[in-house]
Amino acid sequence: MRHLVGGLEIVSGLLLVALMSVTGMDVIGRYLFDRPLPGAFEMTELLLAALVFAALPLVSRSGGHVEVDLLDSLLPPGARRALLWIGAAAAFCVLMVFAWRLVLHGLQQAGDGARSISLGIPFAPVSFFGAAGCAVAALFGLVRAIRA
Repeated sequence: MRHLVGGLEIVSGLLLVALMSVTGMDVIGRYLFDRPLPGAFEMTELLLAALVFAALPLVSRSGGHVEVDLLDSLLPPGARRALLWIGAAAAFCVLMVFAWRLVLHGLQQAGDGARSISLGIPFAPVSFFGAAGCAVAALFGLVRAIRA
């Protein structure tokens, strides 16, 4: 698991650097040379989608999702554990449904040959990457609940 986390951290970092580079080159080209980076909008969209799905498992593993715990201190420990498990189970189910739907969507995109308009980048790999990110995030959230 440690190698998976390290890999996701590296991929997330590289995607963030790529996103900043594309944005920086587009802004510099647009305002200094009156020549924006061709396809910058598409690259930004796809890089941002990939970054979200690469970072999602890391957020699930660290418990960085938004949680409301207004009444948490008023509940007995058993009820707090039960709520933790209910939340983890719900998040697991939702993320696995997202993963399943993204796989189906990716298969449809692959079958249709769906690509971005100006650069011709295929969409299916992004959908499959998103499905993998959701599945890993679901598992990390479950492991986190087990360890708590």
